[in-house]
Amino acid sequence: MNSRVRTLQIAFTYIGTIVGAGFATGQEILRFFTRYGHWAVLTILLSTALFIWLGTKMMVIARRIGADSYEDFNRHLFGERAGGSISLFTMIILIGVNSIMLAGAGAIFQEHLGLPYQAGLLLTIFGSYFLLKRGISGILQINSLVVPLMLTLSLIIIFNTLGVPGVERFLFLPTDHGVFGAWMSPLLYTAFNLGMAQAVLVPLARHTDDEKALLNGGILGGIGIGFMLMAAHFAMSSQMPGILQFEIPMGSIAVRLGPVVQSIYLLLIFMEIFSTFVADIYGVGEQLKQRLPIAPALVTPLLMLVCYLFSQFGFSSLLSIFYPIFGAVSLVWVVMLLRAPMSPPPRKGDPPGKDDKGITIVAVKPAIRITRK
Repeated sequence: MNSRVRTLQIAFTYIGTIVGAGFATGQEILRFFTRYGHWAVLTILLSTALFIWLGTKMMVIARRIGADSYEDFNRHLFGERAGGSISLFTMIILIGVNSIMLAGAGAIFQEHLGLPYQAGLLLTIFGSYFLLKRGISGILQINSLVVPLMLTLSLIIIFNTLGVPGVERFLFLPTDHGVFGAWMSPLLYTAFNLGMAQAVLVPLARHTDDEKALLNGGILGGIGIGFMLMAAHFAMSSQMPGILQFEIPMGSIAVRLGPVVQSIYLLLIFMEIFSTFVADIYGVGEQLKQRLPIAPALVTPLLMLVCYLFSQFGFSSLLSIFYPIFGAVSLVWVVMLLRAPMSPPPRKGDPPGKDDKGITIVAVKPAIRITRK
C-alpha cells in the first residue's frame, strides 16, 4: 500500500509540476497545439509519449546517480563545467517561469473574479512562503489534493463539450500554420516543461527509495498530462477562433458549466498555478542557497520579490515571449537526456548513488569517474 501511495504521489507531483499557469489556463495548449488545427491530436500523442519516456528516465537516472539537485543532474548530462553553466541558465529560466505563474494568478483575479491584479500576486506570494516551510512534503501534499480534482474536472469538461455544436472540429480544425511548425511545437513544449520540471522531480527521485514507484509514477504522470492536454484541446477546438481573445481561455469554457462549477474550476486553476509556483521556487531556492553568500532565510523572499517585479509585464505577453525561447534552448537538454545511458541500479540496502560494489559514482563528461572509500 505504501508503494501504491508513493506511486500516486509521484504521478500527481509530476502532473502538478507540468500543469502550471500556461497549461491550466489553456494558453499553452492554444499556442503549442490547438492553433495547429488537425495536426493537434497527433502532436499531443507525441508529446504524451515523450513525457512518459523522458520524465521517467530523468527520475530513474537522478535516483541512481544520487543527484540532490538539478545542478547535480545537469553535471551528469553535460560534465562539470558545462553542467554548471546549464544549471545557471536553467535557474534564470525558472525565475522567468515563476514570474509567469504569478502573472497568471493575477490574470485570474482580474479577469474572472473582478479583483485587483495585484491581489492575485500577493496572495500567491504569501501563501507560497508559508507552504515552503514544509519542504518537499508540502509540495507532495498540495499536488495530491489538487491534481485529482483537475483530472475530474477535465472529465466534466469533456462530457459537457460533447453536446456543443462543432464538437468534431478537434479532428478537422483548419490551420494556416505549416507542417514543420506543427511537429516542432510538441518537441519544444515537452523539452521546455521537462527542463523546468527537473527542479522538483530530481530531488523527489533522490528521496524515493522505491525505484518501481518512480517508474510507475512517471508512466501514470505522463498519461495524466496527455489526458489533460487532449481534454483541453477537445473543448477549446469547439470555440475556435473566438477563444483566442481570452487571457484565461479555459475559464471561458468553464462559464458554460454554470456559476458553481465555474468558480470551482477557477479556484483549481489558481491552485495549479500556486502549486507549480511553490515547486519551482523550492527548486531555485535550493540552488541559490548553494550559490549566494547570504543567509538562507533571505533567499526565498528575495527570489519572490524578483518574480513579483517581472510579473508586472502581464501573463500572455510573458508567455508568448519567453516560452518559445526557453523551449528551443531546452531541446539541447532533451537531446542530452536522450543520449544519457542508464546508470546501474544501486545494490539493495545501499543509498542511491552506489553501484553494486558499493562504489560512489560521480558523473563527469563524457565518462564516469569512480572513487573508492
